Amino acid sequence: LEVGSFGFGCDNKDLWGTEQQPSLEEVRAKLATPNAERVWNIRYAMKAGLSLQEIHELSHIDPWFLDHLSGLVEFENELRALGGLSNLDDAMLRRAKQYGYSDRQLAQIFDTSELEIRSLRKLRGVIATFKSVDTCAAEFEAYTPYYYSTYEDEDETPAKQPDQRRIMILGGGPNRIGQGIEFDYCCCHASFALREMGIQSIMVNSNPETVSTDYDTSDLLFFEPLTTEDVLNICDRVQPDGVIVQFGGQTPLNLARALDTAGVPIIGTSVDTIDAAEDREQFQQILHRLKLKQPANGIARTMNQARAEAAKVGFPALVRPSFVLGGRAMEICYDQAQFERYVAEAFVVAQGQPVLIDRFLEDAIEVDVD
Repeated sequence: LEVGSFGFGCDNKDLWGTEQQPSLEEVRAKLATPNAERVWNIRYAMKAGLSLQEIHELSHIDPWFLDHLSGLVEFENELRALGGLSNLDDAMLRRAKQYGYSDRQLAQIFDTSELEIRSLRKLRGVIATFKSVDTCAAEFEAYTPYYYSTYEDEDETPAKQPDQRRIMILGGGPNRIGQGIEFDYCCCHASFALREMGIQSIMVNSNPETVSTDYDTSDLLFFEPLTTEDVLNICDRVQPDGVIVQFGGQTPLNLARALDTAGVPIIGTSVDTIDAAEDREQFQQILHRLKLKQPANGIARTMNQARAEAAKVGFPALVRPSFVLGGRAMEICYDQAQFERYVAEAFVVAQGQPVLIDRFLEDAIEVDVD
């Protein structure tokens, strides 16, 4: 979640087989120096044919771990060798899920959509089950409502009672700039309020640092990543009467449209209204209709558009990706050189969404009203 990757390669950040594929010299250099990209370069090294011994000598990572990572690369090669989704049998599909391959990764391997992989899984009965975390190590009965997903047979989630209402709250996942503890506070108090109303609260979050993942904050806690696949897997099992996406920050907001399309009832602000607030073009129309002032601004989808908008807006300019809360990936640019350098990075973070360019108001007073 924090870096926007969906597994050990085979996703939208996988450079292997593209024009940006790193050279063997680059891979060796990144293996030899601890850095945030080293795990991906281990895979590149294996794809390039380096031996586990050589990778170990460069990285000093224990061969036991390298051997298991090598197993994933070998299995990826097996999947690609099938030649198409029609050749993927039930056993291989279940094995892929047990190995941790996300639907998005399988969609990339077989050149199809994530939804198509999900539909195929459900049709063949390859669905996630959930196990409870035994915090007492089987010494005596544990009552902590922690659950994690697996692709084994038995499911341990409690059945929904006929007269019971369940509401799911999506947490924020990893803390980051613009999405921190304030959102976790909102999620916790939403859970407390539901409990007071006699409604069973279901928390979905993957950050052990947060209060929302404490054993007594919610009635059920699913310790799962905040992705479309994982949240829909939980919804299939617990059948919530509604899902709250607005309290966890940008991470759950990004899931709203996909959940709504899948038929999951979103509680509170509608998906269309969320889009109207986050989409700069729609929001501008609202401001114009209300005759409200705003700083000079522009929207860019390409580098050339960004340069043209910057010329209109002037410097200093505030540059940021759209559909991002708070200050994440935001930069104040004071000249063209800084602007050029940062906009390229902003387009990467935006992942297909436009980049926003606003005139930065220096020596201004900002007032927030709740």
